[in-house]
Amino acid sequence: MATKVKPAQWAYKGLDSSGKKTKGVLEAPSEAHAVQQLKARGVVPDTLSRKGGGTGLQQEITIPGLERAPSLKDLALLTRQLATMVNAGVSILRALTIVTSQTDNAKLRRTLEETASKVEGGTALSVALEEFPRVIPPIMVHLIRAGETGGFLDRSLLMVADNFEAETKLRSKVKAALTYPVVVLIIALVAVAAMLIFIVPVFDAMFRDLGSELPAVTQLLVNMSNAMPVAVPIIVVVAVAFSIWWGMNKNTEAVRRVVDPMKLKVPVFGQLNTKIALTRFTRNFSTMLASGVPILQSLAIVGATSGNYVVTSSLQGVQEGVRQGRPIAESLAEVEIFPEMLIQMVGIGEESGAIDTMLEKTADFYDDEVETMSSQLTAMLEPLMIVFMGALLGFMILALYMPMFMVFQAI
Repeated sequence: MATKVKPAQWAYKGLDSSGKKTKGVLEAPSEAHAVQQLKARGVVPDTLSRKGGGTGLQQEITIPGLERAPSLKDLALLTRQLATMVNAGVSILRALTIVTSQTDNAKLRRTLEETASKVEGGTALSVALEEFPRVIPPIMVHLIRAGETGGFLDRSLLMVADNFEAETKLRSKVKAALTYPVVVLIIALVAVAAMLIFIVPVFDAMFRDLGSELPAVTQLLVNMSNAMPVAVPIIVVVAVAFSIWWGMNKNTEAVRRVVDPMKLKVPVFGQLNTKIALTRFTRNFSTMLASGVPILQSLAIVGATSGNYVVTSSLQGVQEGVRQGRPIAESLAEVEIFPEMLIQMVGIGEESGAIDTMLEKTADFYDDEVETMSSQLTAMLEPLMIVFMGALLGFMILALYMPMFMVFQAI
């Protein structure tokens, strides 16, 4: 457990950039930071005092490492706000100060405060953000850098926002497809566990009183019920241990090298996962090229952000081909995961000089494919899961009543 100082509120009075009197309240962790914020706003303070008087220390308890990381939705909102202010002529330092005060996520707010401090010291925005790889994705850093270099920072920020919003929608579609089967499966497991723990023992006692030999399926249920007091704690411990291990290792190369190819080949969901990976690749590649990032650098970045090890490793070979002077389409054709349509679209884009536009259209196509396939999977899985749950519970009930039927027949 650690104690984190929450930014205090500071009341100020002073003169703005036009010489008019102004006053207000701002949040800052210290008086020095408050003065920096006022300076960024063009305000010369006459008085500055902590609201509430005294030391006024406000503290909140946090567990290191468990702060909620900013979502893509948070970052999309941030970059869109920055783009709007930069386009309106607001300095990047002042824009950072404003969005920092409006950011709810503690981790992102602290990152922006440190970024603003570095920018005030003369560091470029992209360089400052690059120091926070666990908060700021690489694609955001490189797009901002391209905008700084080319003099179109506002458009680069809008590209980042559009990219993150599209990725958020993509993830929502996938979650929608998976939610129903997962919920039904959990309900089925809970129902089975409840029957084994509470109902089967009652029938077991009754069967003992009858003294009759149990059918094999009934005996199996009774044995499973008797094992539950030992099995449940073991299952819980193993599940918790696996969850912790998975959370710590799921992004390591060793795990991704094994798991990611399976994601693309698993029945039913393999094709969906492939289209998701292709959507990310084409959209991110299009965004990078449209912002002026060199092709080789773009391929390296989109490979790292594809979300699948197969795509990442495949693009390394594509980079080598492009480095040797070969067309992108020709290099993509040598990789199995990239379909013919994508290769043809890239080839047309290279010939016409509009590869970013063709990639954007391809990304839209795959995005629609993901949405259609998600809807089809949901429609297909709903009746299958209902039948599965009904068959499972029906089998258990039948197994419990079979001994009673046998007794009645004997009478």
